[in-house]
Amino acid sequence: MTQPLTSGERAALVAVAREGVAHRLGAGPAPRLPVDGPLAMPRAAFVTLAVGGEVRAALGSLSPGGPLATVVAALAARAALDDPRQPPITIGDLPTLSVRLAVLGPLRPLSAGAPRPGLDGAAVTRGWHRGLLLPSAAAGKDWSGELFLKHACLAAGLPARAHLEPDARVEVFEVEEFGE
Repeated sequence: MTQPLTSGERAALVAVAREGVAHRLGAGPAPRLPVDGPLAMPRAAFVTLAVGGEVRAALGSLSPGGPLATVVAALAARAALDDPRQPPITIGDLPTLSVRLAVLGPLRPLSAGAPRPGLDGAAVTRGWHRGLLLPSAAAGKDWSGELFLKHACLAAGLPARAHLEPDARVEVFEVEEFGE
């Protein structure tokens, strides 16, 4: 994995996500995005938005779509209004909005064995189905790597053992998770 972000870079990235949401809701200016340093490097990310402690939106990308801060701002803005699983975030939600981010390392094929729950994220792809789990999905659970993969399959809408099929692609990645 690349160099971990500093606490200051993490705080700046959370602020960018929060500003991206506020801007999309018409409640603030566009986030100021860094032009150099780690937050300007191409990285993939996931953004989770909670209101009053309840998850209300999550959106991410497994491949770098540009500079990390730009990706996070765009994902946060889109998640606020475009996650079809929950009602959109509103201006009234901003005081109790909290942001959680996951910055992803590069995807690599799972060569042997199973992912390390709590350390690795996993993505399972078969046909047009794709599901993934971040390491935090296993937090507080006594999951083996095999059980972690089964849950990634279920997240993709696949049978629990689909990762064992010859046409399934299983990839793992390191993740840096943080937030408010």
